Amino acid sequence: MNILILSPNVPSPHSGASTRNYQVLKMLAAKHNCSLLAFQPNAADKESVIAAIGQLVSSVHLIPKSEPAKRRQQLVSTLCGKSYTLQSYYRREMQDAIDALVAREHYDVVLYESVLMATYRLPQHVKVIIDQHNIEFEIRQRTFEAERALVRKWYNWLESRHIKAAEIERCRNADTVLVTSEREQRILKRLLPTRVIQVLPNGVDTKRFQRDNAFQEVAGRIIFTGSMEYYPNVQAALLFAQRCWPLIRGQVPTATWQIVGKNPLPEVLKLAELPGVTVTGSVPDMRPYLAQAEVAIAPLLIGGGTRLKILEALAMHKAVVSTSLGCEGLDVAPGKHLLVEDQPERFAQAVLELLLDPQLRVALGNAGRVLVEETYSWEHYRTSLWQAVEAVLAQRKVQA
Repeated sequence: MNILILSPNVPSPHSGASTRNYQVLKMLAAKHNCSLLAFQPNAADKESVIAAIGQLVSSVHLIPKSEPAKRRQQLVSTLCGKSYTLQSYYRREMQDAIDALVAREHYDVVLYESVLMATYRLPQHVKVIIDQHNIEFEIRQRTFEAERALVRKWYNWLESRHIKAAEIERCRNADTVLVTSEREQRILKRLLPTRVIQVLPNGVDTKRFQRDNAFQEVAGRIIFTGSMEYYPNVQAALLFAQRCWPLIRGQVPTATWQIVGKNPLPEVLKLAELPGVTVTGSVPDMRPYLAQAEVAIAPLLIGGGTRLKILEALAMHKAVVSTSLGCEGLDVAPGKHLLVEDQPERFAQAVLELLLDPQLRVALGNAGRVLVEETYSWEHYRTSLWQAVEAVLAQRKVQA
């Protein structure tokens, strides 16, 4: 089967959102002939990217994507009654590349990595799968509900309305939609009862992410990982800094907190002025930072999908403290695999409990590792992904 994968980023096995794209590509390429068409960040070296991913696919095509001034574009989109988020994923160069590829090659299936990429025109005969990393309108709705600043609150209300209409329509037109959890499957099924909505959970490479004895844990070290330009992560970092970090430092003055992730916004960078806090920015490999931490945190109050940051920490035997929303959709048991608290003061106390109780850290870390080995290794999902794709092709043959 020939499959064309359209991705908003270059798939990477290292960490973060592009990890799912990489693993889906890797699993499909093990059985089918895959081509990749992806946006290329300005800073990326095209030849090294192609060399890294080219061994998995028959062809790689990268489209440069410049980012105009965000605030200005948000204002223009809003005044025009359109969604900035939806428009930000469209580039004419991407549509031209798709047109050229489908004119030259026969593709049985096109896989959109994210519903936001499903804005591009395809020939009618091509079957479509959308891999939903999140329910996008839900993230904006949750931001609207949590936000106190009136302008941001109003803006996210508008965005959620625009995105919801487009998201439902794009999923309705797809032959299969993949989601990361049963919770999201239920949401989309209520909206699209006749469509095929299948769960393909997020996973972790348990061979890549495991305990690394080359790095010793640093006493009192806390870590928060993720893209630090992504608003839910930014909001979580700021809240933890304001409401939790003073309480933790008051009890453990030697505690340190590393914020590890790409493109930190100015408000995140400013957190490095706090005692004991380091903002690393982009790092080539997340694992050494996780290995040196005693506690990993996910203090999220906004988000969607399921959190790769939690699975990666559990895979490395790390004790984790999360909010309920942070770990939603994952088959975790509070008190067994991680600690869960939603109030900032109680969240801080849970972190302190782990910093001061090495036996509890070990127990949670070991249980978390067993969980990801048994349930969340990417290897478990290969067959179900193959079956989902092959069912789409079988459907085409029946209809023909």
